[in-house]
Amino acid sequence: MTYASGRMIAKKEGAIGWMIFNQPEKRNAISFDMWEAIPRILDDFVSDEAVRVIVLTGAGEQAFISGADISQFGEKRNSPETVLLYNTTADSATEALATVSKPTIAMVRGYCMGGGVGVAASCDLRFAADDARFAIPAAKLGLGYRYVGVKRLVDLVGPSFAKEIFFTGRQFSAAEALAMGLINRGVAAAELEALVNEVAAGIAANAPLTVSSIKLSVGEAMKPEDERDLAKVQAAVDACFASQDYIEGRTAFMEKRKPAFKGR
Repeated sequence: MTYASGRMIAKKEGAIGWMIFNQPEKRNAISFDMWEAIPRILDDFVSDEAVRVIVLTGAGEQAFISGADISQFGEKRNSPETVLLYNTTADSATEALATVSKPTIAMVRGYCMGGGVGVAASCDLRFAADDARFAIPAAKLGLGYRYVGVKRLVDLVGPSFAKEIFFTGRQFSAAEALAMGLINRGVAAAELEALVNEVAAGIAANAPLTVSSIKLSVGEAMKPEDERDLAKVQAAVDACFASQDYIEGRTAFMEKRKPAFKGR
């Protein structure tokens, strides 16, 4: 299925839902309607019980996402009202990624710049090819960067690396990104898709209620203590113990076989 006039592709392969940023002629720069499409694609994946893991990637080999489509700024960010609408739409997209109940993986090849880093940082896991390059060049463009994006990066790499990324605006290699904690793993480009499929398959084989409860718990742990909804976390934990999957997991262990979890 396509969205945003074909610039976003959503496809399902077994337990994996693929979200593909498809503007290779612009190195997959995100247009306004692509931002709009992200929550819609996520909603479709969440509503499908067969989809256990969501993978984001860019079309072609040159880029994951090279940033926002700056050619649209004259039209889409030309007044306080349009700037607010644009920012709200982009923030809603990254928030939807960060809070979607199913696990998300960013598969990064080539350029991952600006808003692309924001999208990747909103995913649960990030795997990159050795040709990946990361940068947030806001300081080279005179752009302000909103708090939510800064906070998400600080949570990943810490304050010192976050400052270096923003202050310098320079490109960081996959090796540097790995060292600072921006990505989980870096591999040769030829091995990237196999790695992502392997990890996704492993997650998909596990109990969905447990995976989603951990995602919820980690998300709450990142909030200030007085904003954490621990009752919601406990309810998710209790749902695991009350599930058919918990019975299946114990039974499979005793019978020395792989469990067949249903997410119920």
